[in-house]
Amino acid sequence: MSGIPTRMVVHALVREDGTVAGGELYEVAGLLGMTDQQVRLCVKRLVAEGRFTAQGRGRRAVLRLAGAVGPEPGPGLPLVPEVEFVRHAYRQDRGLEPWDGLWHAFAFAVPESARAARDSLRDALTGLGAAPVQGGLYVTPNAIGPYVRAHAAELGLSEALSCLSTRDLTVGGTSDPRALAERLWPLPEIAARYAELRALAEQPAGAAATGTETEGTKAEGTEADGAAAGLAHAVALAAAFSAAMLPDPLLPPELLPQPWPGTTARAAASDAWARLEAAAPAPGPRLFRLYGEALA
Repeated sequence: MSGIPTRMVVHALVREDGTVAGGELYEVAGLLGMTDQQVRLCVKRLVAEGRFTAQGRGRRAVLRLAGAVGPEPGPGLPLVPEVEFVRHAYRQDRGLEPWDGLWHAFAFAVPESARAARDSLRDALTGLGAAPVQGGLYVTPNAIGPYVRAHAAELGLSEALSCLSTRDLTVGGTSDPRALAERLWPLPEIAARYAELRALAEQPAGAAATGTETEGTKAEGTEADGAAAGLAHAVALAAAFSAAMLPDPLLPPELLPQPWPGTTARAAASDAWARLEAAAPAPGPRLFRLYGEALA
């Protein structure tokens, strides 16, 4: 799978004791198509940022996660999407979060002088799955009001925010709930990301490898073993899961085409995760525990 940030690979291989084995890192990164030079530069940046300390160099190095820095890899895809929203998605898949028929709308008017705060509120709304209807007006079928109001308060924009709920929503002459969902959210794009996730989840572990020879594998003349292939697949699966979940507004099943690809993809990902964890070497990366907690 392409497009995986190198720093995500580093964070994904952090063990429960906070360390990353250099040999394992280079081997897994190589299976994902990354060169030794990419890994070296990434490690150098992470150490410079204070996220890790390093003992030794190259494949013999041992990286240690800095105590004051959390498990997230920083810029790029998160290691694990917000646990609360992952659990909500799986509850929806099991029919445990039926839609109550309410649309939740949020409107705000913020002057240009507070542009940064306005942009942050807008990003928070879209990040929570709300769709823009027109300038300064966003709507969603999910009850995200507490999150939006809390963020507005942090930005000092409580007075600029208006919130309301309604069962009667018409946008450009469209009022049917499913038609509104198709109009307001890019459902085909979201479905395509889930199709990619499902395809990866259903592949054998070794399929995550690209077959790319890195400097290290050329020099040593070795091939990645099954353990490294499994870890590479786990990293690729985590990246694909995040890439699919982040833009997903988690619309209720009542508003989505059925069968919805997100449901089948998340089920396949859960099964794949269980297989990969069972086959992982000990001590395995804490990535498995983090996803286990999110999928519980």
